[in-house]
Amino acid sequence: MSASARYVAIITDGNGRWAQNQGLPVVEGHRAGADIVKARLRDAVELGIEELTVFSFSTENWSRPAEEVSGLMAMFDERIRAETPELDAEGVRMRFVGRREGVAPELVQRMAWAEETTAANERITLFVAFNYGGRAEIVDAARTFKGDSEDEFRNHLYAPEMHDPDLLIRTSGEQRVSNYLLWQCAYSELVFREELWPDFGRSAFEECLSEFEARRRRFGARA
Repeated sequence: MSASARYVAIITDGNGRWAQNQGLPVVEGHRAGADIVKARLRDAVELGIEELTVFSFSTENWSRPAEEVSGLMAMFDERIRAETPELDAEGVRMRFVGRREGVAPELVQRMAWAEETTAANERITLFVAFNYGGRAEIVDAARTFKGDSEDEFRNHLYAPEMHDPDLLIRTSGEQRVSNYLLWQCAYSELVFREELWPDFGRSAFEECLSEFEARRRRFGARA
């Protein structure tokens, strides 16, 4: 049996399909998804999770329709501005992982402000993967890496302090990792759920954690 998961990563998939099913613009699906991130973050605190990492925008997502991308950028800026003081008061430390190049300078400044504002908090760390790709992260780390060990290489990743996730959850029924935390998730347990992300409630979250606890993690050793 595994111990309880302390470090959890989620691929928050299905916002667009949820909006389509509801007859709503795609951006409304992303707004609903952002609400669920905040709700599950609060659940994570109560469930003893120390780090929660969510996939909000990938390096590949720039290829989506321009209207959707611009709506996402505006929503992201709006959410950071409005919710950082609230999350700070709740003891949440925020960290954004991904490339800053190509992102509007105003949004980069907003992310830096949120990180600085919440830097001293210790209740839980929320890592937000934004303009992120696992291969891009490894390439970027390799550019500056001069050592010869995995531990040294980790120091060149976007967030060297991030623990390897115990558990990776993906919603929406898709069963792939989609270029997410490729280095960090080498030994993560994977749980795939059918719910679209805006429908991923606390009970579904608890079921994922229970499934993790029922597994035996060997990390390459024999049972």
